[in-house]
Formats: sequence, structure tokens, C-alpha cells
Amino acid sequence: MPEQGGKDIANFGSDLELVADGLSFPTSLTFDEVGAAYVAEAGLPFGGAPPGGRIWRLARDGRRALLAEGLRPPVNGLTYHQGGLYVSEGGHPGRISRLAPDGRQTVILDNLPGPGNYHTNMVAVGPDGKLYFSQGAMTNTGIVGLDAYELGWLRRLPHAHDLPGYPIALAGANAETANPLRDEPGARAGTGAFAPFGTPTAPGQRLPAHLPCTAAVLRCDPDGSALELVAWGLRNAYGLGFLPDGRLLATDQGADDRGSRPVGNAPDLLFEVRQAAWYGWPDFIGGEPITAPRYRPERGPAPAFVLANHDELPPPERPLLRFPPHAAAVKFAVAPAGAAPWAGHLFVALFGDEAPMTAPPGPRAGRSVARIDPKDWSLHPVVAGPLARPIDVRFDPVDGALVILDFGQFEMHAERGVVAAAGSGKLWRYRFDREE
Repeated sequence: MPEQGGKDIANFGSDLELVADGLSFPTSLTFDEVGAAYVAEAGLPFGGAPPGGRIWRLARDGRRALLAEGLRPPVNGLTYHQGGLYVSEGGHPGRISRLAPDGRQTVILDNLPGPGNYHTNMVAVGPDGKLYFSQGAMTNTGIVGLDAYELGWLRRLPHAHDLPGYPIALAGANAETANPLRDEPGARAGTGAFAPFGTPTAPGQRLPAHLPCTAAVLRCDPDGSALELVAWGLRNAYGLGFLPDGRLLATDQGADDRGSRPVGNAPDLLFEVRQAAWYGWPDFIGGEPITAPRYRPERGPAPAFVLANHDELPPPERPLLRFPPHAAAVKFAVAPAGAAPWAGHLFVALFGDEAPMTAPPGPRAGRSVARIDPKDWSLHPVVAGPLARPIDVRFDPVDGALVILDFGQFEMHAERGVVAAAGSGKLWRYRFDREE
């Protein structure tokens, strides 16, 4: 389907009310039944922020209590369900745990894949009572490369390689780079897909499916048992959520123009996640081959396929919506029945581009909140204004207001790398009376 952009996002800053500030790189927002908010901080030590993830309870009277600290960074998800908080820690290794009201933390799943480009992401509780979560890819597009050093949250090589969710055959596509792991002038390394750095692969080489795998949506029982794969081939499904009719949706973040297998102009995608489907990563983008001219990168040669058994895999799924490139669609919320006239619409946070790390310099994108109409999956602007890096949105269960979590000041600089300000994260409430 066509990429969605809509008209320019209006600056409705006057419709925003500041609820809380002083947060250090918060990623996740959830509410309990009485309307108390819970916020998770990533725990990334940018800008002098304290290392280790933290969880805060924000009462409706403004009082703030620290519930947990020292969590494995980055904390990527926080979901309230039946009196407890499900916490997704992306640290190495990744894990999901349950935080009880008395502060006891029970590990549900541990030793999830990592470290890598992306991590263990948020939990969404399904109509079947199971915990659904995504596991991000360890690489940009399947091959471990030197771009690991560019990622502010990773900056390490070697790191874990990807694990397929379905049985695959490799095409034998290998990338040659400098080898910083060998103390020799001019040392080179050849690296194949789904392999450690410096390990080449051969045409026709077969790899079995793994559980857990990367670039996937998985589910388990609330106690962590009965882990199983739902679907494979979602590069980094950072946001998950169920529609009232029980369908599972995911925002999947598109590949970047970086590393050993760069891709240009790849959009973020909104998918309906279906059991046993394939969403195309690492060889297709929204049902289109990664070799298509529109995805030719500026930072390297056009990518070739790394899989040789497309005919053995399910047809790559097509998205409900293509976001503008580099918008960085993250988490979303479905408007409740009382949020007229937008009941059933999706409100999605657009974190924004991370150029020049993920793409050549260009106009800024994202840094706003948008609305998706499920009748035609069209994208509409809502608010930008003073938002720096919106990352999560939720509807207040007491009064139905839209609450926006802002990650804070976080930019990439060509020479200085990450330029971020600790304590710049905020929580906002948005009034709909001036919505388009």
C-alpha cells in the first residue's frame, strides 16, 4: 500500500499539559485500575544518567515512588496486568520479569538473545491470557558488521548473531570488512548472514529453526512456560497491541542505511501479526524484495538476498501501513470507547530519525504523535509541539485522556556520537478539543 504522510503535523503545543518531568530516557508507560501511572526508565547512562533501569509509580496527586532500580538496560517494556508489572529488560541477556506490588521481582523468561542491535521488547497480554512479546534482530539486515561501533547503546564487537525462527538455507552472501579483532595492519574479515563476525557462509548451507529466535514475535504462559513462536521476520517489532476484536498489531522498525548490508529509504511498517506467517526480514520489506531499486542505499552496494529458500517460506506479508522513512514508529494505544470521535483509532508515537547514525543527513522526521484510522489504515497528524522524542502513548483509564511519554533530548552527532540530556524525559497529557 502507499506510504502515508498526511499534511504537515500541526504544532498543538497549547493542548499539552505537563504531568511530570525530570525522567531520564523513559521508554514505557502503563496504568493500573485506579489510574496510577508507572514509568520505566531505560537505564542507559547517556548524558550522565545513572546506569541501570528504574521503575517509578506516579500517583494521581503527583507523588512519585521508586519501585525498582538496577534493571538490565535498556528496559524496553512495562505492562500492568492483574496487579503486577511485566518488565522487559533488553540487557545481556534479555529477560522478562514480573514485579509484584510488594516489590518482589520474579523472573518469567531469562537468557533471551543478546547482545545485539535490538533487544527483548514489550509484553502485550493476549485475549488468550498469554504473554506476547517481540525479540529484535541482532543486526541491521542479517550480517554482523562494523556498524556495531556506531550504535550508542551497543558499541561492541563481536556481538551475538541472528537466530532464524524457521529453517533456512543461505545464499552464501558474505560481506568483507576490516577486522578490528586482529592486531594486524590491513586485517580483513568475511562475514555471512546468521553467523558470528568473521565467519563466512556457503551457498546452500542449512540452518535449523531456533527457539527463542530473533526478529520475531513469541508468546508464553504467564509463568514463562510453553514458550512458542508466533511469527518470524519482523526486524524490530518495538510496539505490540491488541485490537478490541483480538487481532494483534505490531510496529516494525525498518532497516537502516548502515553496516555491511545497508538499505536505503526503508519505511517502518504496521503489521497484523498472524500465526506462522513470515514478515520478510531479512530479504523483503513490506512484501517487496530488498533488492528493489527504491531501497538502494547511499552508503554501500545494493543488497543481495541472503536466503536461498524463499519458496520454502510463507509468502512475505504486506503491511497495513507504511510510515514515512525514518519516522521511527514505536508504541501505540487503541482509543477506548469513550474517546469519541476517535474510539478504535490507533495513536502512535513517532520517535524520529537517528541520522547520521542510521542514514545520511537529511530533514528531520517523526518527533510527534499521529493517529491511524483503522477503516482505511490512513495516518493523520495529532501533535508535535514541544515533544522531543515521544516513545509511548496510553489512555488514562480514569478520564480517557491521551498520555504521552517523551524519551527526552537525544540526538546523534557526526563527530560526538550520542548527544543526550539526562533528566529531560517528560510525561504529557493531551486535550482533544483542538484535534483536526
